[in-house]
Amino acid sequence: MNELITPEELIRLAIREDVGDGDHTSLASIPDTATGKARLLIKEEGILAGVEVARIVFREFDPSVTFQVFIEDGTAVYPGDIAFEVSGRVQTLLTAERLVLNYMQRMSGIATYTHQMVKLLDGLNTRLLDTRKTTPNMRIFEKMAVRIGGAFNHRFGLFDMILIKNNHVDHAGSITTAIENTRLYLKRTGKRLQIEVEVRNFAELDEVMQVGGVDRVMLDNFDPEALARAVKLIGGRFETEASGGINHHTLRKYAETGVDFISVGALTHQIKSLDMSLRAV
Repeated sequence: MNELITPEELIRLAIREDVGDGDHTSLASIPDTATGKARLLIKEEGILAGVEVARIVFREFDPSVTFQVFIEDGTAVYPGDIAFEVSGRVQTLLTAERLVLNYMQRMSGIATYTHQMVKLLDGLNTRLLDTRKTTPNMRIFEKMAVRIGGAFNHRFGLFDMILIKNNHVDHAGSITTAIENTRLYLKRTGKRLQIEVEVRNFAELDEVMQVGGVDRVMLDNFDPEALARAVKLIGGRFETEASGGINHHTLRKYAETGVDFISVGALTHQIKSLDMSLRAV
């Protein structure tokens, strides 16, 4: 996780974006002293994610709110289930409602799809990864949802791993130059970061094998047969990762090649939110 920013800071920004100088509808229509309850109602089958984020949202609005959890993150849920009940000032419950739902519906959609993909890997050692294809200012929550769904996070951002992709190679002039420049940079700065390099064909893979000095090779847009050949050629010298258009129809076939990791951008960028609502009791 990015140590430079916290979920609480992002939630405060989201509150400022949504509330501005006040929720004037609730302020106008509901007495300031009114108290009440609301329940998070599940309306669609899936994997629940975002309960702890919802707790933070309510706490940021009003620390006196009472939050009672009935279903924890990562649990399979079904229409009619009640995930939690929250009690407090009605104005607070109404003002926080949409923000809570925006987080939870999207996070639960990600966790649900991730869980479905992970199940396709049953019995295999390949681990499923997300990517940086996330919604700006939502990455912490979207990557949290991926973990809740049972997969693993790739690097969080640009700062916690070296990933030399094809554009870096093209601008550097060659894979060899890009890797050598990277090793000099890490030595000069004293940073201890893993190095991964993307290859598009066997000629580039051969160049990586010749120069060495990396931790993982990303085999981009290799078909399963070529991927199996590349994994065998690498022979455990580096970690291996497959990427590029892999979906639920092809995931298992790619994993059966013995590749260590498969990264799927669709875990976070092509998601249908899970249907739920926050109902007054």
